[in-house]
Amino acid sequence: MTVVAPKTEAHDPKATTPLGIASLRLGLTPQPLIALTRDAQLVAILKKVTDSAHQVLPVGSEIDLSSALLNHQGGVAVLDCAAIASPLGQLIDRVHAQFPELVLIVAGGLDEQGMLAAQITTGSVHRFLHKPLSEQRVRLFVEAAWRRHAQGGALPQTPAAVGSARRGRGGRGWLMLAGALLLAAPLAWRFTPAPQLPARGAPAPAARSTAADDPTLESLLTRADDALAAGALVAPPGENAAELYREALRRNARDPRAVNGLEQVIGRLLAAAEGELQKQHLDAAQQLTEQARAIYPNHAQVAFLAAQIAAQRSTLAEEARAQLAQKQLDARVAEYLGRSRDALARGALIAPAQDNARSYIEAARALAPGDAGVQQATLGLIDRLENEARQALTAKSAEQADSWITAAADAGADAAQIDALREQARKLRSAAAAEALARFAAAFNERLERGQLLEPADDSARFYLGQLVQAAADDPATQRARSAYGTRLLDEGRNALRAQDFAATRRWLGEARAASADAAGIAALDAALSAAQDAAQQALSYVDASALTRTHYVAPQFPEVARARGIDGWVDLKFVVSIDGAVSDVAVVGAEPAGIFEQAALDALRRWRYQPVVHDGRAVSQGARVRLRFTVQR
Repeated sequence: MTVVAPKTEAHDPKATTPLGIASLRLGLTPQPLIALTRDAQLVAILKKVTDSAHQVLPVGSEIDLSSALLNHQGGVAVLDCAAIASPLGQLIDRVHAQFPELVLIVAGGLDEQGMLAAQITTGSVHRFLHKPLSEQRVRLFVEAAWRRHAQGGALPQTPAAVGSARRGRGGRGWLMLAGALLLAAPLAWRFTPAPQLPARGAPAPAARSTAADDPTLESLLTRADDALAAGALVAPPGENAAELYREALRRNARDPRAVNGLEQVIGRLLAAAEGELQKQHLDAAQQLTEQARAIYPNHAQVAFLAAQIAAQRSTLAEEARAQLAQKQLDARVAEYLGRSRDALARGALIAPAQDNARSYIEAARALAPGDAGVQQATLGLIDRLENEARQALTAKSAEQADSWITAAADAGADAAQIDALREQARKLRSAAAAEALARFAAAFNERLERGQLLEPADDSARFYLGQLVQAAADDPATQRARSAYGTRLLDEGRNALRAQDFAATRRWLGEARAASADAAGIAALDAALSAAQDAAQQALSYVDASALTRTHYVAPQFPEVARARGIDGWVDLKFVVSIDGAVSDVAVVGAEPAGIFEQAALDALRRWRYQPVVHDGRAVSQGARVRLRFTVQR
């Protein structure tokens, strides 16, 4: 007789799906991601990684969470353990019971994960997100949650309910329920695990009319019950509960005791696997699950638990990768901090470039801004920079202090402290400027009094006036010095004019203009110079030298060439007798023969002296002409 397994009804999601969620699945309104958290960073990451089709709704309390779930019917929820006041497991179970299609992600630490081991195993919690947060991990978990929601939301309640019943009844209640359902079924259900089917072509065992007529069956069931009681579920070979119950089923496929026995074996294997999974002993949990699968490959709880193990392996792998990345990051941060300590020890706070404490600490801060070691190193650097600034201020080096103050501000020093240091530097610069101004003013006045107006170039009144202008052009001391210098230049120009030294007068006028001396004084002296030059030009008529009184005479030297060759000749010259009687502006007017006697005539005439010419009671310059003759004595 062939026994056919009863036809099971297809699961209709609409039968257990609230109307609002069913509508959302049809694409009427995209469902939001609801986040119970007070962590701004978590909210920011969720908004960044969540698809724009799904709004992120942050709530701060469990009451707000309930309202959001009722009002918005979210598809995915992220629960931050730090924002939960109720017992964690109870809250998760309550939310899962009220919103079975809601996919839950819980964020917290290892302790919270341990508290939710059962919910993670049963699927009430889809993923557990470890803190500190990784944006990549959050992205993976959120995308996986939406995929799961799109496939029908949370897993059906049957495994969770069965698991709850098993926990409430010592692990046997769900098996008893399965046995009762099997006994009540109107059609026979043959439990024939694939690995234990008879070999192809072997004769099928003869069915027994009743269990009492088959002592072998009774013996098999007794031995199987004893093995089950002893915990010999799948070993030793030939004397374990699984093999004995399967053998009993071969003798009587309709005996409920064998069916129930195999269910108990599977239940115990899965319970043990669940326990190992909670302890994160994944290899052990995998082995127990595979043993259950070998008994019944299509068992729903086997598939569910295998999926949980795979998910946990994936989570652990992600965590391992994250831990490795964090370890590598920590190593790099530690290396930078070590280099910064070495740089501080040798005083390389901000120089040389790329090999100083500041550059190393900035590199560490870029990698881990919240790291306690980095923050401590930053504070230490700031203290050193501020101390260097104070030392520079004490040494009256405002420029060096500014450099240290700027470095401390860039490193994140307290703004009030930076302002105080900058005020001290400002006062120092002001005092130094006033001191320098006073020093330059004293030097200027001293050179002016000594008459060192222009020379020497780097120690004259003009030089120190330039220093005053550069230091503080608008300071009253500088303005007084500028005025005194201009006045003195004009005085020197007037003195030169009175001495009929027109060249010197012009030079002093040029200096006065360059120094922006009094414009009216410059104009007056310039006019006086022009008038004096015109008067001198008019008075300067060339007279015969014989009309003047010569006071000193030097005879010309007869050129040897002319003497040897017996050459005679003459030279006509013009010259000016200055107000002191000296001869100046000597020039050759004519000579015969040319090129023989001119130089001798010039050399002699320049050494002559005359009595000054007086007009209107004062000495004036006078032009004169003279012919010097050169004759060979024969």
